[in-house]
Amino acid sequence: MNTIKVVNIKCGGCENSILRALQKAGMSNIKIDIPNQTVAFDGDAAIAEKILSSMGYSKADSPEAKSFLKKAKSYGSCMVGRIKK
Repeated sequence: MNTIKVVNIKCGGCENSILRALQKAGMSNIKIDIPNQTVAFDGDAAIAEKILSSMGYSKADSPEAKSFLKKAKSYGSCMVGRIKK
């Protein structure tokens, strides 16, 4: 199982968006821990990191973690996750 510490996971909407995106990419056994900002899964970590970053949930120790644009993208993913519950 791979675990990635990310930034910007705020709520269940974020969780739903992440879950759907990783499932679509073939990841399994996905566990999202909102308080600890971690995403655990079985599958390719490089692909998951790319997907998460594109959604605004950058790896915590990456340069993108402080990007305002990434934070804004995460709010978009959050809203979509809330709508598609």
